[in-house]
Amino acid sequence: MNIKEKDNLYIANTYARFDLQLKEGKGSLVYDEEGKEYIDMATGIAVNTFGFCDDEWIKAVNSQLNCLQHASNLYYTEPCVKLAEMLCEKTGMKKVFFSNSGAEANECAIKVARKYAADKKGKEYNTIITLKNSFHGRTITTLAATGQDVFHNDFLPLTDGFVYCEANNSDQLKSLVESEKIAAIMFETVQGEGGVLPLSEEFVKTIFELAEKNDILTIADEVQTGNGRTGALYGYMNYGVTPDIFSTAKGLGGGLPLGVTVLGEKVKDVLNAGSHGSTFGGNPIACAGAVSILSRIDDVLLKAVREKSQYIVEKLSNAEGVKSVSGKGFMLGIETEKDATEVINECMKNGVLVIKAKNKVRLLPALNIPMDLLEKAVDTIINACKRGN
Repeated sequence: MNIKEKDNLYIANTYARFDLQLKEGKGSLVYDEEGKEYIDMATGIAVNTFGFCDDEWIKAVNSQLNCLQHASNLYYTEPCVKLAEMLCEKTGMKKVFFSNSGAEANECAIKVARKYAADKKGKEYNTIITLKNSFHGRTITTLAATGQDVFHNDFLPLTDGFVYCEANNSDQLKSLVESEKIAAIMFETVQGEGGVLPLSEEFVKTIFELAEKNDILTIADEVQTGNGRTGALYGYMNYGVTPDIFSTAKGLGGGLPLGVTVLGEKVKDVLNAGSHGSTFGGNPIACAGAVSILSRIDDVLLKAVREKSQYIVEKLSNAEGVKSVSGKGFMLGIETEKDATEVINECMKNGVLVIKAKNKVRLLPALNIPMDLLEKAVDTIINACKRGN
């Protein structure tokens, strides 16, 4: 049997995989088992921040791998402390909790919010507002936080304590704050799995005004929007606000599992010994890789991301077969006249890898993708969108 046949036999059938086996890659280029070259515009769903097999990342990971691969949180290790310091210094936040994934980072954020509200206002203040069309993870609790019924139906009952507001509906948000005993408001600045839809400036302003007035915590889910993806270090920075808590994962690890819950002044001491934990959280190898990634997301790189994003949006917005382009930075969604799956398959046939979000073609290129490869990929996408192709 070949790899695809063995995959079908031995791996749970939870993924509708493309008919493509990837073998090796470098930067924004990746090759299948037959040696065919593809320009990668998906980065493992916003994980490979600097593309495949980034030299500096490999050096950092290998150096730590030959030193100490795991110790547990019973002991002090340097990489996680260094990463925590960097995160706090770059954001103005105060403390972090390390885990292994975005869902775990969001679980921690929810726990912190509920404990803070219970300690300060009473245990009945346990409800968290999230947004319809949001996505926060696949555990039972983060599924409950996710504002999409399609993810709920097979796994009921979910964790109680979540109510849902229409994105960009300030009146509904105000009504929920008035009618429920709210611990926190949780949001993605760009709803990724929901169709790459940014929140409006007015709505984000309302979130923070209501939170301040009612002593409600704000939680920014930066799992996909974080680490330079939107053209700012973290997505909330595009709006000139600072949440009480933000979660991140994906691109921070650069290819290794790593989740982080970052805590602001209000909540920095909510967690105490024994209140939360993770065996692999803060793993030295994953953190060493993340230090390499985070240290290189600077103003020069972010400016380039914004400029290249503008190029993509301008080219695609005027293209035949494209109805609209949404998103921020290198997190873009293309609404096409043709079915998105048809466009994706046409792109793959012609050597460009893109993925889907709802009914849209989704672009998540490496932050450092060379301009010549980006131009070639965009031209391929434009051709795939044309009605005659």
